[in-house]
Amino acid sequence: MKQYRILNNSLGWLMFVIAAVTYLLTLEPTASYWDCPEFISQGYKLEIGHPPGNPIFMLAARFFVNFAPDAQHVAIAVNTMSALLSAGTILLLFWTITHLVKRLIVNDDATKVSLTQMLAIFGSGVCGALVYTWSDTFWFSAVEGEVYAFSSFCTALVFWLILKWENRADQPHSDRYLVLIAYVIGISIAVHLLNLLCIPAIVLVFYYKKFKNPDGKGSLIALLVSFVIVALILYGLVPGFIEMAQYCELLFVNVFGMGYNSGALAYTIIALGMMIWAVYELYRQRNEKLMKLSFFLAVFLSGITFIGDGWLIPVVLLGALLYYLFVYLKKIPVRIFNVILLSITVIFIGYSSYALLLIRSSANTPMNQNAPDNVFDLSSYLNREQYGDRPLLYGNTFNSGIVYEVDASGQPKAMKEEGKVLYGKSVKTSPDDPDRYEVIGHKSEYVMTPELNMLFPRMYDGKYAGAYKDWTGMKGKPVTVTTAVDQNGNPYPGNQQTRIKPTFLENLQFFFNYQLNHMYWRYFLWNFAGRQNDIQGNGEVTHGNWISGIPFIDNPRLGDQSLLPEPLGKGNKGHNVFYMLPLLLGIIGIGWQSFTSKRGIEQFWVVAFLFFMTGIAIVLYLNQTPNQPRERDYAFAGSFYAFAIWVGMGVAGIWRLIVNAVESKKKRPAASTVDSEETPSQRRTGIIAVSIACLIGLIVPLQMVSQTWDDHDRSGRYAARDFGMNYLSSVEPNGIIFTNGDNDTFPLWYAQEVEGFRTDVRVVNLSYLTTDWYVNQMKYPTYDAAAIDMMATPDKYAHDKRQFNYFLTPDTAKVNALSALKALYSDDSNKNSWGLSEFRYPNMYIPVDKEVVVKEGRVSEDEAAAVEEYIDVNLNDVPDGGLSLSNVISLDMIATNAANGWKRPIYFAMTIPDDYYLNLSPYMRSTGMAYEVGPIKNHDFDGYTIDVNTDKAYDNVVNKFRWGGIDKAKSADDIYLDETVRRMVTTTRSTILRLATSLYNEGVGAEIYLNNDSASMDEAQREKIHKFIVDRYTKAQNVLDLMTEKLPEYTSPYGIQIGAQVADLYDRLGLVMDRKDDIEKAQEILLHEIELYTGYILYFQSLSPAQYSTLPRDDRYINDTYYLQLLQQYAEAGGDAESLMKDLQARGVNFSRYLRAAEEALPQSIDENL
Repeated sequence: MKQYRILNNSLGWLMFVIAAVTYLLTLEPTASYWDCPEFISQGYKLEIGHPPGNPIFMLAARFFVNFAPDAQHVAIAVNTMSALLSAGTILLLFWTITHLVKRLIVNDDATKVSLTQMLAIFGSGVCGALVYTWSDTFWFSAVEGEVYAFSSFCTALVFWLILKWENRADQPHSDRYLVLIAYVIGISIAVHLLNLLCIPAIVLVFYYKKFKNPDGKGSLIALLVSFVIVALILYGLVPGFIEMAQYCELLFVNVFGMGYNSGALAYTIIALGMMIWAVYELYRQRNEKLMKLSFFLAVFLSGITFIGDGWLIPVVLLGALLYYLFVYLKKIPVRIFNVILLSITVIFIGYSSYALLLIRSSANTPMNQNAPDNVFDLSSYLNREQYGDRPLLYGNTFNSGIVYEVDASGQPKAMKEEGKVLYGKSVKTSPDDPDRYEVIGHKSEYVMTPELNMLFPRMYDGKYAGAYKDWTGMKGKPVTVTTAVDQNGNPYPGNQQTRIKPTFLENLQFFFNYQLNHMYWRYFLWNFAGRQNDIQGNGEVTHGNWISGIPFIDNPRLGDQSLLPEPLGKGNKGHNVFYMLPLLLGIIGIGWQSFTSKRGIEQFWVVAFLFFMTGIAIVLYLNQTPNQPRERDYAFAGSFYAFAIWVGMGVAGIWRLIVNAVESKKKRPAASTVDSEETPSQRRTGIIAVSIACLIGLIVPLQMVSQTWDDHDRSGRYAARDFGMNYLSSVEPNGIIFTNGDNDTFPLWYAQEVEGFRTDVRVVNLSYLTTDWYVNQMKYPTYDAAAIDMMATPDKYAHDKRQFNYFLTPDTAKVNALSALKALYSDDSNKNSWGLSEFRYPNMYIPVDKEVVVKEGRVSEDEAAAVEEYIDVNLNDVPDGGLSLSNVISLDMIATNAANGWKRPIYFAMTIPDDYYLNLSPYMRSTGMAYEVGPIKNHDFDGYTIDVNTDKAYDNVVNKFRWGGIDKAKSADDIYLDETVRRMVTTTRSTILRLATSLYNEGVGAEIYLNNDSASMDEAQREKIHKFIVDRYTKAQNVLDLMTEKLPEYTSPYGIQIGAQVADLYDRLGLVMDRKDDIEKAQEILLHEIELYTGYILYFQSLSPAQYSTLPRDDRYINDTYYLQLLQQYAEAGGDAESLMKDLQARGVNFSRYLRAAEEALPQSIDENL
């Protein structure tokens, strides 16, 4: 056994090294998109990220940051932490597989392991570990600074620890493993709650080991116990700890008059002291009553019984515990009590790391999301209340509406079910005001039309009614609902409607089609069968599907995959083909494990519940809506980890299949799977068989890595950081930029918080601006950025005041924006009879002082004549019939800044939706990646709106923009750009193209002016205008050349319209500047685009009507319009259209089908070919 242990340890660490080298070589050297920039910033300066927080991740990241030589290497330090933790996960996976396989093929009392058995065990471990190492989902998380790598390590660690306990369960002090597992669970809660889902598998291992004759009934009871443990931790201990702290906090602050968080600190000390006392009493075992009393008080103070918002469940649970301890229990099971108490204590200790958030939030760090600086706000933060609730077992459907109660005067009021009282910090009007909490409302839910409620509601969000129908073909059934009742609860006359309610079968259809198949099994098969491409899919045949690489399996579902266009198929680095080999190995592993022995079936249920709880159970809990903003496969990494165990076991399964087949042909029984005593013949057969199995087990992961390396290699990619810096570089000193989403906010925060880039700019996220805590933060300076001035004071928006402000009885008069805001902020005048906040003056203006805007540099002296007297802000036509708090505060900032003398330039990031612009688009000009709000109204030229400040934008693009490492790539193989980065590349290209077009149009406009008015000019004026024309055309060409040089097409295709527009502008510039090279370049671009989209057309022609119907709008546009446009443009640019058309027809392009409707639009040379 010593030799086995040495090899097991050595090979495990070899797997660690292979995984670590893989991940370190493919590591992203800076922040990635989505949440990574935020997490890295958290770790660097221990700041507060989005709910529910991850203090242990923050502390671990901070540790790794200490090894960074400078700020530019902070991100790679945090990413390295993910890589090493992921490699640690692979190490634990190897040891997990070898443990499980060994227990199935080696007798418990064996003193040695035969060569055949070792090859089977280690071959299984190597195969499973490497398959997971190079799997799509896990590798993705391993090379970026996210919590999922850490969470995966915690999952692997607790599962491996329970197997270590299984080996030592009958030895003294084995309980220490159970306590250690509890501690890791406590720690992992402060990383991600996913780790709790391992508990059912852990309990099953405990049951099968500790009970002599386990059976199905016992297994079911063990699972029920495990679910109770999960519930006690998730719904008891985690929120109960905070709830107990809240009671103490109210006592110490509101009654004793002490400062904020004094009660929380006192509670923590008391609770921890009580737990220590209880442990001490159980250790001494001298006084039975003190043992029981201390145990009861420790459990009570832990908050584990405080489940739900009411008192009923806690009282019942505590009463039952009292009865059990002091009435029913005759003899204290000290060992059990000790394990329970120590487990609660160490979970409490791990979970207490959330005190870090209280401490750092109280320091008012620049990034301080939700400002959880007290236990009441911390509770809301941990419960993710800002994201809202979703029904799980019973609730509303997407057509449900709020029920109103009509009072005696006929006024309706939305009905609510009120829950527990909510407290918040009192708004101080003076620094001398004492710390105090006040009641800010009740936790409440709107009463929804009960007729539309249903069991297991999967289609519940009205925003996605059309998508629900797309996924189910839903017809539903008509139901009469009551939308208003009188004060006695009777239907109010005239308020009954007929609405469509989905049937339960349709509801299940959405669950299976979308939530289970599309949002879980598709991801599962990405990892073990193959992936079509890296483009996010929403049910189209062209995007993000699973494939096998086997035509008869793939083509009936997705069309002929050999015809798939290059950007969607083999030319997409995310196109990975595994031929279902890992899946088949996993199925073999399941079969072998399940039918090997009674122990095998027990193991199967353990792994199966790990697989289920970290996969399908999450699907049930998330209840996801259609059209998610990104792929969510990272949430199911634990489930894929479990399946990788079975994949590894497939090696042992193949070994046994070969042995059994050979022995059955010889008509003699095969050797026992657990007996190492074999005949020489059987030994030779076994060695040959296991060698074949190990070879297969090695080929499968090697085939996988040959496919997955290129789309997981992020080395040399700086896109998120650099493009985030480009936003900031588009802003003048001391500016304010409004952003909205993760990818136009977090990279900017990272650039400022970590690398100290443009800290004079204030980034304002409009999504967060709907919250009082974020508005408050805007009033404080950060780094080199001054506080933002506004009229609103905290008492006007605190505790969800003015969340939405309705245009109920709008005044048509045009008023100063500040006057309109002053009326809104007036507590006496802004509420109507329904108690709703009303915005009465939606037709506003912002006065402009021409001298001030020139003096402050908001416009140049040359543009002074174009400055408007006021900025028109007419919001009568906004779609929602009112303004959100975010709209109000952003308007307040803009209007107040203008009133204060335009001290700060204000911008909107170009990637935020138009809805946030406050109808200011006519006064916004691009300066690169942002639109500056100014007092000059944009004008039209030749059908094109001039909305670019060309001088500023040119300087920013040419001299300040960074290119994310893309400019270093000499070929497509040199860098990998995933879909998110490619979208950002397209956005940047659009910005540059808009600048180039505006420069060209300015040149054309000046040329027209020169030609029309030349006679009235002197020579100096004509020369000045001529130089301006040449300057505009030259700069237009410069930025076009810069774009094609820094963002070459081979790294990321141009995208629809971009290529055609680039070619068109090159063609125009070639004509006006008499440059044949530019005209030829235009033709080359068009030829390349035509070649590219010919692949799309040929693929579309191969699709069945049902498959074609799934295509997204962009693909249909290619098919119906864009391809024809490219052909026409090529002909107009002087290309050899006749030869091209013949060639395309010979290759199978069916013009009679695709271009019949547009024949007349083509030049005669093309028309003849048709």
